[in-house]
Amino acid sequence: MLQITATEFKTNFGKYLALLSKETIIITKNKKPIAKITNAIDDKVSMVQSIFGSVPDKGYTLEDARRDRLSRQWKFLLILMLF
Repeated sequence: MLQITATEFKTNFGKYLALLSKETIIITKNKKPIAKITNAIDDKVSMVQSIFGSVPDKGYTLEDARRDRLSRQWKFLLILMLF
């Protein structure tokens, strides 16, 4: 994790944009953190990791999820056809 000032970030934007693929950047102003910039892919991975295990495993499979999604789509289409 790299910590830089807002002025440094503005001055060397391209350099820090390239560094984002490797590390997270914290931008400070008056020595206080004001922004955290992360790689979009890393952010998605950390989001998934943060929710992993929060839903109990009760045997719900990927096929069950697909079947539920398709049944909701069919119900929606039937409602649209009725109106």
